Amino acid sequence: MSQSTTEAPQASLWRRLTRAYATLLSWLLAWSVAILVIPVSLQIFSRYTALIPAFIWTEEIARFLFIWTVMIGAMIGVQESTHFEVDVWPDLSPRPAALARLLGRIGVLIIALIFVTAVIEFTKFAWNRISELAELPLWLIHVAWPVTGVTWLIFLGEQIYDDLRIIAGYRS
Repeated sequence: MSQSTTEAPQASLWRRLTRAYATLLSWLLAWSVAILVIPVSLQIFSRYTALIPAFIWTEEIARFLFIWTVMIGAMIGVQESTHFEVDVWPDLSPRPAALARLLGRIGVLIIALIFVTAVIEFTKFAWNRISELAELPLWLIHVAWPVTGVTWLIFLGEQIYDDLRIIAGYRS
């Protein structure tokens, strides 16, 4: 069966996988925010009412969830090209716009490489340690940085490839 000229070409397997990963991240972000409400609410209610006891572990759980929420949001922001991006140029034609985006993405790429390489020692430091209150393994929180860096590299790879194709004149 041939494809008609009005249909968009089917996305590659890689693109479908990254879109599925981005969708998963969006769901994880929504759930992490929803779950974050629980320990924060417990902290507030225990502080101002005598209805429930003061739970110390809620502060630590809230911190773990908050860090992951921020990192997942940063991953989605890079995928949607809304994180680390500022519109300062007037409307440009496709090639100059792609070149401007490419320069910005190279900066994000450098930060992503730092997240992947430099935080390995940071994560190793926490590998066999546990948190004091909730007794959770600390690597659960420290691994957020390299996961974020690898995710940025995946999404940036697609975006840089697309920008280079536009600059080379293969796409507009």
